[in-house]
Amino acid sequence: MIKELTVEGVFAENTYFYIDPVSKAGFIIDPGAQAGVIYDVIMRNGWTIEKILLTHGHFDHFGAAEILRQKLVAPIYVYPDDSCYLKNPALNVSASSGQPITVAHYEELFDGEIIKLKANNSFRLKVIHTPGHTPGSVTYYSKAEKAAFVGDLLYQHGPGLTHFPGGNRQMLESSIVNKILTLPDDTLLLSGHSSPITVAQERALLL
Repeated sequence: MIKELTVEGVFAENTYFYIDPVSKAGFIIDPGAQAGVIYDVIMRNGWTIEKILLTHGHFDHFGAAEILRQKLVAPIYVYPDDSCYLKNPALNVSASSGQPITVAHYEELFDGEIIKLKANNSFRLKVIHTPGHTPGSVTYYSKAEKAAFVGDLLYQHGPGLTHFPGGNRQMLESSIVNKILTLPDDTLLLSGHSSPITVAQERALLL
């Protein structure tokens, strides 16, 4: 099951829980802020979080990650091309917000990797490298749930932004066309800053 929680930091951001309803174990995707609120939701539901997954290295998507890493004893994962963002407040845009944030402890994941749940080996996400918003932006795809966590690659109204450090409009559009629009039409695209949209709806916006 997928649960969404909008957290309020410098920006409002959608944090997602991808949880196996049988084992009550799962993953957090993009814990952007309000670590205490996120932790309370996890405890209240009796969930066990095995991994903290980042779609990219902007601070509004990992602002609560380090606190949760310690409280949950769950590793943080990021694509290698964005690991430098976690260590650099200028790149991750937290410096310009007046609240510099870094993350020192993280693991790396790779394009095509299948992230499996220890508690249920059939519960999984596929990593799809979708650069453009940042060089190391990824999408986490669940075939079983017909859902893809796209971060800031795209929003309900169209493509994501590319004016931040490392952004590239050509790469972003290529990622959307060649990697997202090739998913099944009924796949729900779960964004960091807007309501969900299906692949078919996104295609109608762009093509």
